[in-house]
Amino acid sequence: MNFTLNILGTASALPTVNRYPSAQVLDVRGRLFLIDCGEGVQMQIRRQHLPISKIDTVFISHLHGDHTFGIFGLLSTMSMLGRKVPLHIFAPPAFGRILDDFMASFGAGFNFEPIHHPVSVKGPETVLRTRNLEVLAFPLNHRIETYGFLFRETQPQNNVRKEAIGKYGLTLAEIGTLKGGGDIRREDGTVILNSEAAYLPYEPRSFAYCSDTAPFPELAEYVKGVDLLYHETTFPKEMTELAAATWHSTTVQAAECAAKAGVKRLLAGHYSSRFQDVSFFLDEIRAVFPDAEGAREGMKIEIPLIKSL
Repeated sequence: MNFTLNILGTASALPTVNRYPSAQVLDVRGRLFLIDCGEGVQMQIRRQHLPISKIDTVFISHLHGDHTFGIFGLLSTMSMLGRKVPLHIFAPPAFGRILDDFMASFGAGFNFEPIHHPVSVKGPETVLRTRNLEVLAFPLNHRIETYGFLFRETQPQNNVRKEAIGKYGLTLAEIGTLKGGGDIRREDGTVILNSEAAYLPYEPRSFAYCSDTAPFPELAEYVKGVDLLYHETTFPKEMTELAAATWHSTTVQAAECAAKAGVKRLLAGHYSSRFQDVSFFLDEIRAVFPDAEGAREGMKIEIPLIKSL
């Protein structure tokens, strides 16, 4: 039951020799979710041996080129590889016109349909729900309409403790009640608490993606307590004024958000092309939030499954 984040690109605005524009693939139990789609995404997907055919959903945070230019080549490649199932794309409303123009010019031979799902929310809102996963979109604070995404496993059914079945002589109906999280109240007044007779088999895992954004108070609440937070760190702390002018965040601002939100781990990225070596970014971040890493192309981060006792 893997929950693995694959980093394809970590650059902001301009790609560099060693850094590609923004793109990530989240693998949840074999289902691939592409998050942002910067230029060169196809090459990075192939380098990491991720099957293009298994990408069934794309999430685009906003319509700046370094987050979208890769979608056109990716769609064409999917067509040439014989894709027949629809590709679902969650993106701001203006993406619809862009997709229509692309399909009018290049989509004549497509055997599959790219389906745009407009994202327009004022606060965290579920945009996709599967059997094992819920995806929420939430607004960010950038120059244009921009959204972050939170991926959270759905709550599993409780397991009933074997010893409780014999101890209380549980019926099938009562077992079903416990699995659903309820307490049992019998006609004779006996109460069997769920906390005593059942347990959660594992803790649902979560990942939040915050692309281009200036700091704002509500963000920490939007991503509160997630297992892994990706937060842009375009600039070091000495460039706070430039970050504000361009609606971006610094290393320290990202770390402060992670600390306020109480997340378990922070992943930094979206580095300015001004810096060939960004290792000092991580030093600034860890001074505020120690459990942090710097994203790099080819990185895989597994969020482990923590089983309950």
